[in-house]
Amino acid sequence: MMRRLALVVVASMGLAACSSWLGENSKPPLPGKRISVLSRDKTLEPEAKGVDIKLPPPEPNDDWPQAGGYANHAMHHMEVGDRLEKQWSTGVGAGAGKRSRLLAQPVVAEGTVFTMDAESAVRAVEAKSGKTLWKRDLTPDDEDTTFAAGGIAYEDGMVFATTGFAQVVALEAKTGKVAWRQTLSGPMRGAPTVRGGRVFVVTVDNQTHCLSAEDGSVQWTHQGISEGASLLGGSSPAVDGNVVVVPYSSGELFALRVENGTVLWQDQLSTVRRTDNVATMSDIRGRPIIDRGRVYAIGHADLLVAIELRSGRRLWEREIGGIQSPWVAGDYLFLVTNNNEAVALEAKTGRVLWVTQLATWDDEEDKTGRIVWAGPVLASDRLILGSSNGKLVSLSPYTGEVLGKVSISDGVTIAPSVANSTMFFLTNDADLVAYR
Repeated sequence: MMRRLALVVVASMGLAACSSWLGENSKPPLPGKRISVLSRDKTLEPEAKGVDIKLPPPEPNDDWPQAGGYANHAMHHMEVGDRLEKQWSTGVGAGAGKRSRLLAQPVVAEGTVFTMDAESAVRAVEAKSGKTLWKRDLTPDDEDTTFAAGGIAYEDGMVFATTGFAQVVALEAKTGKVAWRQTLSGPMRGAPTVRGGRVFVVTVDNQTHCLSAEDGSVQWTHQGISEGASLLGGSSPAVDGNVVVVPYSSGELFALRVENGTVLWQDQLSTVRRTDNVATMSDIRGRPIIDRGRVYAIGHADLLVAIELRSGRRLWEREIGGIQSPWVAGDYLFLVTNNNEAVALEAKTGRVLWVTQLATWDDEEDKTGRIVWAGPVLASDRLILGSSNGKLVSLSPYTGEVLGKVSISDGVTIAPSVANSTMFFLTNDADLVAYR
């Protein structure tokens, strides 16, 4: 009898709970608007209307020698044709797959485009025709596993490549012949930065190594906080004068002396507002920029900062996160946020001038197939972006208005490179496509 009574009580409680869960609660809800405290979506709004954006005039550039263009990653306003048309397309090796991903932005020098595919093979392609000049597989002889490759950079007739095999390799740009190999503390997923005979690389265990471009010998090493998890890919240091600014997956940002690695200042790019596991990763995936005595850097964990290069003092900060490299041009900063917003800001104050919402889902109704945007790149009064669903989009840098769209053979998750009035896109299936 007692067991039956207990079952009746439990059943009654269950029915009451079901009734409440189905919306038949006898108690009226408390008045007021419900706001989720766990929501991480924050829509940006322009803070200054009617601002007349004035950009420096576009200028031609012959080369794009490393990821981000030059060592300081400040390319400003480049010149291309008024009407870009596809010139050629050529395959450059293994594309992205389930266990591999293309990470290396193409670099351009000596009239040649250098690429690295998903299996660590470097190729040299003639920029005018797309003809392959040479290929060099950087996989060590004793390795039979493919790791995510890093990237490439060019200086003084040499191509420098970082690999997932914990090696930096120097190749002769004319022939692809290996000049030297240097094994380091861990794999690399970001491209090297080269300046003045020094090669700066960051390993996945958050160590910066400065190597001699001549023979690969290690000049100095700096250690950040090691992270157990990070976003796929990596960033590249920015170098200007005698300072190298290094981003780590821990969210740490260091300014170091190029000659000996001495710390000049340190910052941390993370906020506490975001709550889900992925969002709390403080990884700095976008390349930092050094421009006219200022450092601009964006972290994944919702923080965009402008820092005085000499002192490390923050000039302004905004709760804006992203994984793509910002673009500086004159007195303005352009970027893509974690929420797929294209944004223009004042570089001196951080004020938002315009916001354009980009497509977020392949299937907008079901919210499936999240789109990744690469860029932006500013060329001849157009902000150019590529997307993982195979669309190239141009925006007005003055208003954010969409100027045009075109489809490409496959998705694009690497920002294009620009040289000699030509844009070079690398698709996820490893097609190098030239628009001029």
